[in-house]
Amino acid sequence: MSDKKKLNLNRVSMPKQSPEDRRRNFLEVAYGYSQEEAAEEADRCLQCKKPRCIEGCPVGIEIPAFIEAVREGDMERAVRTIKDKNSLPGICGRVCPQEVQCEKRCVLSKKGAPIAIGRLERFVADWEGSDGISKEGGPGPKGAGKAEPTGKKVAVVGAGPAGLTAAADLARRGHQVTVFEALHDAGGVLIYGIPEFRLPKDIVRGEVDYVKSLGVNFELDSVVGRLLQVDELLDGEFDAVFLGIGAGAPRFLKVPGENLNGVYSANEYLTRVNLMKAYRFPEYDTPIRQGKKVAVVGGGNVAMDAARCAVRLGAEEVHVVYRRSEAEMPARLEEIENAKEEGVIFDFLANPTRILGDDRGRVAGMEVVDMVLGEPDESGRRRPVVEAGSEHIMDVETVIIAVGTIPNPLIPKNTPDLETTRWGTLVVDDAGRTTREGVWAGGDITTGGATVISAMGAGKKAAEDIDRWLREDGPWSR
Repeated sequence: MSDKKKLNLNRVSMPKQSPEDRRRNFLEVAYGYSQEEAAEEADRCLQCKKPRCIEGCPVGIEIPAFIEAVREGDMERAVRTIKDKNSLPGICGRVCPQEVQCEKRCVLSKKGAPIAIGRLERFVADWEGSDGISKEGGPGPKGAGKAEPTGKKVAVVGAGPAGLTAAADLARRGHQVTVFEALHDAGGVLIYGIPEFRLPKDIVRGEVDYVKSLGVNFELDSVVGRLLQVDELLDGEFDAVFLGIGAGAPRFLKVPGENLNGVYSANEYLTRVNLMKAYRFPEYDTPIRQGKKVAVVGGGNVAMDAARCAVRLGAEEVHVVYRRSEAEMPARLEEIENAKEEGVIFDFLANPTRILGDDRGRVAGMEVVDMVLGEPDESGRRRPVVEAGSEHIMDVETVIIAVGTIPNPLIPKNTPDLETTRWGTLVVDDAGRTTREGVWAGGDITTGGATVISAMGAGKKAAEDIDRWLREDGPWSR
């Protein structure tokens, strides 16, 4: 760390829509940095000789180097530096929890605000997408050109963050890659799960186009495990398979009334809003029915997304019901703050016990009990305990359950020798190898619900091992 540079402990704020405006639209909330604002924020970086921020990045971006390039106005170098390690910077700059990863390691965080690494990454990605270098024609400015073709073929199942990362890295190493995606649009949870106001779909599609420019082929509407099996891929034209199929099956509360009309899993609700564009009805003939009073059960980013969508879809009162206190909420602080600004009401230390219905089978209320926090549980958070006699009824017409997800068992059930844990996740080693030879996996299918960047890190690690296996140990001849 330089002992000559004066510490600037206050980060440059990023402009965003006012709460009054954004409650009525699905446009991106944050506007992003201008060139001047980005340069000013980049100038805060101390350019540490031993940067700890890189250790906090699951994909290993050379963070000080790209920030120095931004400060100097050398945007092409900034793009090359980031894309040498990360093929999806426009996505990561928006939705990754930098505050608990790279930014948490920043030495400035000891006395003030850490460098806004995520915001600067977004700025670089947006510059490339709008004012900068065309993404067509392959690897372009990122420096690490494609290797010579190996003649080996890899199937990637799932076009989410893990699959896209693995596909891009494998293609850059010279392998021929085909991505099989069950939905009609590539992006996985980035497309169906994260709202437009937090992650515009044009950004996702731009990143997917970049992966395509590396020579990756996409087969959409292709349900591996039903239309074709993993064994058929390996017995056919592919030498290896990577499974990045996520954990998209919803969890429920297992309380009476969950089958009533007006109860949604967050997966269904967000998929109908995002992928099927319910928010653009009647332009898109896919409306979603919700009442004026909505309760979202859960405390993570998915719960924040659902609550903020409900506000924009016209709900007059939106509650987030969470069984612990605000201090234990797993959602990003930024998303909690945005939700509060938009009028979302938080009911902490509250837990539903049943959902009430009317004579038409529709939601007519939700019974909730108050909670108190006891001793820490296996997650390290204090365990919530029911306060006796605290039952009360919330007046709501729609309930959205956002308490996590589990893996879809379709592929594991139909793939011999593919071992799973008792939670339904795939058993893998540190390199992402499953118990089935020639098959790797990464992301939520191995960890359960986690972050976009952790899934990308798993995809990158698996791609490296697949490449090594194909070149050294794998089936060079059939």
